[in-house]
Amino acid sequence: MYTLITKGALLIGLLSAGLSAFSQSTVLDQYIQSAFNNNKGLKDQSFQLSKSMLALQEAKTLFGPNVSVLGSYTKSSGGRTIDFPIGDIMNPVYASLNQLTNSHNFKNLDNVSVQLNPDNFYDAKVRASLPLINAEIYYNQKIKREQITQQQAAMNVYKRELVRDIKTAYYQYYQAAQSVAIYNNALSLINENIRINESMVRNGMRNNTALYRAQTEKEKTDADINKAINSRQNSKAYFNFLLNRSLDEDITLDSTLLNMPQQLPGKDINDREELAQYKSATNVYRLNEQLQRSYLVPKLSTFLDLGSQGMGAKFDKDTRYYLFGVNLEWNLFASHKYKYKIKQAANDVATISNAADQTAEQLRLQLYQTMNNYQTAVLNFKTAQSQLSFAERYYRDQMKVYKEGQLLYIELLDAQNQLTQARLQTAVAQAAVQTAYAGVERAQASYDITNKQ
Repeated sequence: MYTLITKGALLIGLLSAGLSAFSQSTVLDQYIQSAFNNNKGLKDQSFQLSKSMLALQEAKTLFGPNVSVLGSYTKSSGGRTIDFPIGDIMNPVYASLNQLTNSHNFKNLDNVSVQLNPDNFYDAKVRASLPLINAEIYYNQKIKREQITQQQAAMNVYKRELVRDIKTAYYQYYQAAQSVAIYNNALSLINENIRINESMVRNGMRNNTALYRAQTEKEKTDADINKAINSRQNSKAYFNFLLNRSLDEDITLDSTLLNMPQQLPGKDINDREELAQYKSATNVYRLNEQLQRSYLVPKLSTFLDLGSQGMGAKFDKDTRYYLFGVNLEWNLFASHKYKYKIKQAANDVATISNAADQTAEQLRLQLYQTMNNYQTAVLNFKTAQSQLSFAERYYRDQMKVYKEGQLLYIELLDAQNQLTQARLQTAVAQAAVQTAYAGVERAQASYDITNKQ
């Protein structure tokens, strides 16, 4: 029996590692880095960031020249015409000239009717254009740059949530694994009790009642073990899901993880990426306001056309041409349309600024609550350690008295159940400390989320 108690003490020794110096587990760090590389949700955030970067590159190209090939061919019949009575005008003159020269050198002319729509006509050209002054392009590029910063912050927010979820899942799995071990240890104690009771029954020191009760307790403990194993499997599956691995892949348990941190990181919420998101969003809305105000800035661009116009397939020096020009667009009045656009943009700035202030207050409240939760978890763990120590001594004393035949088995069973529950409570409290610490770490944005691989 002393051997069984010693095994139980060694089992709980892992849970009560004490207030030793805390160092981040390299095993858990590696799991987190693996999640950074493989988690599908994080990959989606990475795709969004790449999209924002490509949008910025697209915005930059709007400042450069644009070269395009333009062409058209027209085949028409009918429509409006221009009638020119050249025959009515010139034929009398030609008749007089023929009489004076006694010849027929001057032929009669027909009146001319010219179709206005071009028939069998082509126009092909290469056009190069370049914006010289365009406020929309300028502000659009700055907005795209701010959106990249905003998306980077969103990606880091997701990373920090992922870190907290991974740590919480890891501690839950650790707790579930310890629960299985604790129930197995309890089963060993029950089997030892059954052996002792069978010996007492054979020696006439006890009746079968205690033996039957011990066997019933064994069945109950078997059911508890099954539940604990199921909880462990589900915890393992969720942890592997976060890492985008096979759901039944083994998880390495690091006992140093259960060492309690001596102190919390002395940081505020200033490093929270949510605040950086709002800062970038505010800059975007302010740039949009400036964009709306820039309607008074004229748009100036230039172009050069090199092409050919002619009938049919004709192409020679007479059909070739070039055309150079400058375009100017200057909006001076638009029935107060831009006035209201500016007011809307200013309202957007005020709205996002208010939301940023509200979020900052919520983050401060979250930090305050998580720090209180951590302090409470530490106190509960110390209480659980004390209860476990008392439960172990109480069980040893009760077992000694029971072997001497001076104690009812129901009293020994109560001591045994108290020991098992104290061990389970200690495991829960230990995991709660680490989970609460992960919550504070998340609230302060203190974990290093740099991808080191």
